[in-house]
Amino acid sequence: MEKNLIKNIEFSKALNLAGLVEYKPGQVISQTLVQNPHVSITLFALSAGEGISTHTTPGDAMVYILDGEAEITIGNETVTPTTGQTVIMPSNIPHGLEARKNFKMLLIIVK
Repeated sequence: MEKNLIKNIEFSKALNLAGLVEYKPGQVISQTLVQNPHVSITLFALSAGEGISTHTTPGDAMVYILDGEAEITIGNETVTPTTGQTVIMPSNIPHGLEARKNFKMLLIIVK
């Protein structure tokens, strides 16, 4: 029997990704969909004012904003993406983010 590579999500259905994670005041909620040596795909819901501290990753990271607004710092640059926009963060460059408003994102890291 073959093992599914994607987890924590229903197969063979049309789904609204933003509806798969819920906001919880004062918290960062995450739902891992794929985690292997080559790719990581995770859904996040961050309540306003919450964030992910500055760090680096060994792969390129793509953030797709499903809902709300974030402030993302990449090196010395800051961008403020909103619903429907995406930002690419290159590997080994320090980056971090903060929820300006409640926001949900799909994070894909390719190594």
